[in-house]
Amino acid sequence: MQKVLIVTYYWPPAGGPGVQRWLYFASYLPEFGVEPVVYTPENPHYPLRDEGFTDQVPPGIRVLRKKIWEPYHLAKWLSRRKTQRISAGIINRDRPSRVERLLLWIRGNFFIPDARRFWVRPSVRFLSKVLREEGIHTLVTTGPPHSMHLIGLELKEKTGVRWVADFRDPWTSIGYHEALLPGKRANKKHRALEQKVLRQADHIITTSETTRDEFRHLTRRPIQVITNGFTGSPNRKEQPEGPFILAHIGSLLSGRNPVPLWQGLKNLLARHDGLRQDLRIELTGLVSDETQRSLRAHGLEPYVTITPYVSHGEALELQRKAQVLLLPEIDSPKTVGIIPGKLFEYLAASRPILAIGPPGWEAGRIVVECGSGAAYGYGQENEIESQLLQWYRSFRNGTLEVAGVGVSRYHRRELAKRLAEEVLWE
Repeated sequence: MQKVLIVTYYWPPAGGPGVQRWLYFASYLPEFGVEPVVYTPENPHYPLRDEGFTDQVPPGIRVLRKKIWEPYHLAKWLSRRKTQRISAGIINRDRPSRVERLLLWIRGNFFIPDARRFWVRPSVRFLSKVLREEGIHTLVTTGPPHSMHLIGLELKEKTGVRWVADFRDPWTSIGYHEALLPGKRANKKHRALEQKVLRQADHIITTSETTRDEFRHLTRRPIQVITNGFTGSPNRKEQPEGPFILAHIGSLLSGRNPVPLWQGLKNLLARHDGLRQDLRIELTGLVSDETQRSLRAHGLEPYVTITPYVSHGEALELQRKAQVLLLPEIDSPKTVGIIPGKLFEYLAASRPILAIGPPGWEAGRIVVECGSGAAYGYGQENEIESQLLQWYRSFRNGTLEVAGVGVSRYHRRELAKRLAEEVLWE
């Protein structure tokens, strides 16, 4: 059994998608000859918590913890609510307040690459001893936060450990990077650190082909695409009972506000009396103020239910009860390679997925390739409306189903097998 040290900021009881990737990899890797040892903060600042994930931690797994100092508590004297929302990724891009602009500017220019940078040096001192005493030869760092990669960088330079850098999201090319208002000096430092990580890691993992291709222009190191995935068995494909529920699970940021969808629903409601009785729009998680205003402007408020963050188990149940699952993404070239982690759970839910995103969006391509729904751009309002009408008619006939071809390759056990065989084994 080969030991591998995994450095991750997100670990139970953290909630949201960031925790799931390495929690489940750690669950399956021992089947393929890899013993994971996890290193994570003792006192982290998690914007979302899900105690249910604690029950998913594999029995007997070693978890090393060390205290971290984070500046978020200092910012709360300005605005607790705005600090919490920025930490969770909810950024008001169109009309940020003065307080929001100040918080974003401080975050983007003083905490490079992120607010967890103060954990790097104490972690390097601690983990150098762990690597040496336990004879661990392979290290994995997963980001964001990308400070985790700086831990890997320093450990590589200090000990020569074999280092794998896992990018769940891109670094400088991610959509919200510019929203942090970085100046020229900060941008230069971000890019220099990114290139140093990419050029010194022994192996790089990305979650999308787009990010892999982007990184290939910055490094000659081997890069492997290992997406996120799902656990459990795919749902039965029969149409569930209940109303015509359109559901979105997760954060619905301002940039993801699917206005063409709201307009299409408004048009359909004006022409189809039955839809007025059947339609439900269920949004679970953080929903931006802009999105809520847009729903009201299109007359959809009577059909909408907004529920705060729920546990992962509850989220899975909501997905399986929906008639159509909504997957909107920001309409920008920078988001073409963003594949939301919930996509794979949507696939396993076996419900039609309506993906709305930028041209060439990788997540939309996966939806179509799996025969699990349809993908459109923001300029395809008529096509979106026609698709909704087609699905609604199938719903009325009790035949709203999807093909779901090749979904099993995204099971986390299959992905862990690839990870062990193609990346982690020496």
